Amino acid sequence: MKLHIIRPLAKGIKSLKFILIGNIFLVGTLLLVGLSACQSSSSSKTSITSEEDHAHHEEAAVELTPQEMKEFGIETALAGPGKIPLEVYLPGEITVNPNRISHIGPLVTGVAREIHKILGDHVQKGEVLAVLESRELSELKSAYLVARERLALAEITFQREERLWKKKISSEQDYLQAKQALAEARIELQAAEQKLHAVGFREEDLSQLSFHAKTPLARYEVVSPLAGVIIAKHVTLGETVSQNEAIFTVADLKNIWVNLTVYQKDLGKIRPGQKVTIYDDKTGFQDTGQIDWVSPTLEEQTRTATARVVLANLDGKWRPGMFVKAKVKIGEIEAKIAVPRSSVITYEEKPVVFIKEGHEFRPVPVKLGKANEHVVEILAGLKIGQEYVTNNAFTLKAELSKAKFSEHVH
Repeated sequence: MKLHIIRPLAKGIKSLKFILIGNIFLVGTLLLVGLSACQSSSSSKTSITSEEDHAHHEEAAVELTPQEMKEFGIETALAGPGKIPLEVYLPGEITVNPNRISHIGPLVTGVAREIHKILGDHVQKGEVLAVLESRELSELKSAYLVARERLALAEITFQREERLWKKKISSEQDYLQAKQALAEARIELQAAEQKLHAVGFREEDLSQLSFHAKTPLARYEVVSPLAGVIIAKHVTLGETVSQNEAIFTVADLKNIWVNLTVYQKDLGKIRPGQKVTIYDDKTGFQDTGQIDWVSPTLEEQTRTATARVVLANLDGKWRPGMFVKAKVKIGEIEAKIAVPRSSVITYEEKPVVFIKEGHEFRPVPVKLGKANEHVVEILAGLKIGQEYVTNNAFTLKAELSKAKFSEHVH
């Protein structure tokens, strides 16, 4: 591998040195010329310095053969236009969808006699989680059964009195009393029925109720109103459970929320409908979605808004409580020249791109424009059609720095 740094002023300096030694009178003349030059504007010095810096960048080069390029992993491409997606990066947290979670408890007081599910179990909608023995429920069922029997008797009595009254055998008063008793029995049954509906009984459950049934009247089944996973359990065998006390929490984790933190500087860029990539560096998980909602107010302590993303989670890889990152696409620009971000490196405190001319690679200072995580816009310094290094430019920088160090040592 051949590596060289060009120093164009070296010969001129040596010549000047011989002239100064050879003729003392010429030295005086040169001093007068130097004093005159010092009186000139400081801008000309700045211009010379700038030109020298530019010349240094232009002339510093590394020469590689095709075999050496392959060995060092140096890749190139032709400079040209490209699209640069504009993105905003936000932190976020996976949370349970509050529309898909249920805190389950009995609607009557009772004692836990059976527990069918434990923490982490998957359950189906309508599946029995636990069984309570409830005296309160027994009384409600008994009241319903009594009311049902009373209504049946009242209907028989009314029908008999109605026939007798129409035949003029019974008095109208007896007929009206039977009619009133029937109405009261119906009201009583409806009231008892509504009380059972209030504790979760369905019509088919009521039709199966009987004083002669094998199922005890005190049996109360706690069932899940949705399919999901048990994420909390607060009941043990023999424990007395109060009415409306949450003893299980079931969540459907196949559909979760991602709450993103939006800082004030990004509020004008984030809006519903934007595409979002959710990812986690630690696990490598990644999914796409879109912003569903942005909070209209800021959180008082952090002064940030919340953007919500509803995400499908059929495989269950996203778990509530996970911290994630989000890449929100807010727009796109057409750049006249766009290069991979890996192409731009810092050399002598300036952004540069290495261009290839023949077998030589040299750094060219560039002016940067819009950029994202992968692509950057070049506003000046690189021309369309120029061949430039896209990968492993740091290797070339290292070789130039090593050569420069060797020159200083010598």
